[in-house]
Amino acid sequence: MKRYKNFVIGGIQSKIFNVILVSLILLTVAFIIISAYHSNMLSDLVTESTQKQQEVVSDTTQTVMDEVITQTLERSNGMEVKIADEMFASARDRLIFLEGYVKEVLTHPDSYQKKSYSLPDPKDDGKWIGKIMYADGVDPSNPEIVSKMGLIAGMETLLIDSCTSYDAANLYVAIPEGAHYTISNTSSTWYVDGKLKSYDPRSRGWYKRATTENKLIFSDGEYDANTGVYCIECAIPVYDDNKNLLAVIGADLYMDELQEAMKEYSIEGEYYLILSKNGHSIRDPEDETFPLPEVDKGRDIRASKNAFIAKIAEDALRGETVAVQLGELEGKMYYVTARPIETTGWVLISAYSQEASGEPAVILQESLDSIQKDSAATYQDKISNYKRISLGIVVALLLAILATAIGLGKRIVKPLNAITTNIAKLDAGNREFKMEDIYRTGDEVEELAQAFADLSHKNIQYTEQLVKVTSEKERMNTELNVASQIQEGMIPHIYPAFPDRPEFEIFATMDPAKEVGGDFYDFFLIDDDHLAIVIADVSGKGIPAALFMMASKILINNVSLSKSSPAEILATVNNQISMNNPAEMFVTVWLGILELSTGKLRAANAGHEYPAIKRANGSYELFKDIHGFVVGGMEGIRYKEYEIDLMPGDCIFEYTDGVTEATNGQDELFGADRMLEALNRKDYDSPENLLAGVRKEIDEFVADAPQFDDITMLSLKYNGAK
Repeated sequence: MKRYKNFVIGGIQSKIFNVILVSLILLTVAFIIISAYHSNMLSDLVTESTQKQQEVVSDTTQTVMDEVITQTLERSNGMEVKIADEMFASARDRLIFLEGYVKEVLTHPDSYQKKSYSLPDPKDDGKWIGKIMYADGVDPSNPEIVSKMGLIAGMETLLIDSCTSYDAANLYVAIPEGAHYTISNTSSTWYVDGKLKSYDPRSRGWYKRATTENKLIFSDGEYDANTGVYCIECAIPVYDDNKNLLAVIGADLYMDELQEAMKEYSIEGEYYLILSKNGHSIRDPEDETFPLPEVDKGRDIRASKNAFIAKIAEDALRGETVAVQLGELEGKMYYVTARPIETTGWVLISAYSQEASGEPAVILQESLDSIQKDSAATYQDKISNYKRISLGIVVALLLAILATAIGLGKRIVKPLNAITTNIAKLDAGNREFKMEDIYRTGDEVEELAQAFADLSHKNIQYTEQLVKVTSEKERMNTELNVASQIQEGMIPHIYPAFPDRPEFEIFATMDPAKEVGGDFYDFFLIDDDHLAIVIADVSGKGIPAALFMMASKILINNVSLSKSSPAEILATVNNQISMNNPAEMFVTVWLGILELSTGKLRAANAGHEYPAIKRANGSYELFKDIHGFVVGGMEGIRYKEYEIDLMPGDCIFEYTDGVTEATNGQDELFGADRMLEALNRKDYDSPENLLAGVRKEIDEFVADAPQFDDITMLSLKYNGAK
């Protein structure tokens, strides 16, 4: 076998080339014969089919279809705009009337009768009745609130008539003091898990816009705070003659009711979209029917990359009626028209797919199907002759290739079979494949056998090396397990930690991302009346972080026994670590010292996460304390100290960033908001159950995604002095 660059003479490559060359010549001759016959047949068929198609297409014109769709879509869009405008105008007129009445009542309180009022009662479901809600921190006994809400409650009959006469979902009157009087026929929706929700109308968008713009407003689509139904909110402020805000009146217009009213005049297959003055879509987020690009659904449609829909939105929002146009949306052609809605200044855009433009396309398709059937019959007659000719050529070709392959195959396969047999004989006693004379064919077979022999020898060497590596790995795993046990023993892990101290309850957990981690927590009694609480996160992971963690923990513990100030403790530990820190590692620390007899907590934060605090009968909130520099960063750092007065029943939750930065398969972070939701999900009866509940929600959020950081949590509940 000889090689010239990449070409081999006398080898398998040459032999295969000869077979392919002979086969190619035979295939070329066959292809020429078949192609000539096939070409003539298809030419006749295409000519005949094309002629008939042109005759049918000429009978149906696109002009007729365009005219029908244009007239129908314009008429439908006009009626839908009228329905929407009447609904908005009705709400506007109703609120303008009520604005004058409420102003009269509140500016002349002695001339109108007051009425008692009450909180929502689930027993009143199905009744049109007035209910009152308060924002957090509002005193219901405030004389100003009692007087105003009594006067507004006195208008209950008028407000109920305004709802029922116009088929409204609800009406509500909010005052600047934080009270909210609402008319609806549902009361149970104001409760969650049996508890009445707090409601601050001043934080709602309709209240803010109405008082900022000082006029009647229609909000963009949003979810109703009470029922959760997607709606548009109409609101108007009420001022006295001195321009002092008295109240804000509002009403909800449910989108599903508007859609139902417009459906009567919509044509089947029509899509529509309502745009606010700023070009945003006023629609239910669950409604994905309008063919709008995903990137445009949350922004001004006039800024869409689709110039067609952007121009229509721009013209309509200038107050122009846009005639029906044909353009592309999401890869398909649509007829589109638009009209402004007079009352709100919004726009209704209607679209209709060209694919569903009517019966002419169906008739055309039926005609084409008929032509295809006729063409198929003709084709079948001709294909029969084609098959007979092709069959004879293919049989002859296969026989020629088979004869050539048999002759060459004997020479090629014999040494390959010998290689296969000897490889099969390899076992534990005979592990190495060696060269033999039968393999020396002077071509690629010889090279293959030599490659097998070399690979077999290397494989034996690799196996021996693998045994050594595996042994070393097992030794390292054993050392890591010991390190993990040592680290676990360094932190408190026996609970209850202080069974003879009823003043507090405490529980903590640490789940390292690797065998050993850099997080740690600690709690210990400095004296009989002071409890030290520590949670920390060392930079990095693995053995270095674990060693740094142990050193940091011991230093904090030792210094805490001699100094009573958290700020001084952190400063002392920082100087000790920074003086000899060649690895330039650091640790974030939150350190608190709780005086058990008074509940006074002194704390300092060295670059750690904000603690979450729950007051008795309240909910967990982040306490955004002052962050100092991390411990170990540089010498001479001073830390700020602050105090928190804990009352019986108050709780503190501390954690490392492994909680908030837990990541799911979509690269979403668990975050502080989800953490607070988990903490407030229910009223846990102990710190241990609280941590178990939070960890469960983290695991459900992360699912099968790997854990990249240590997850450490600590919870303390203060029960008060003995």
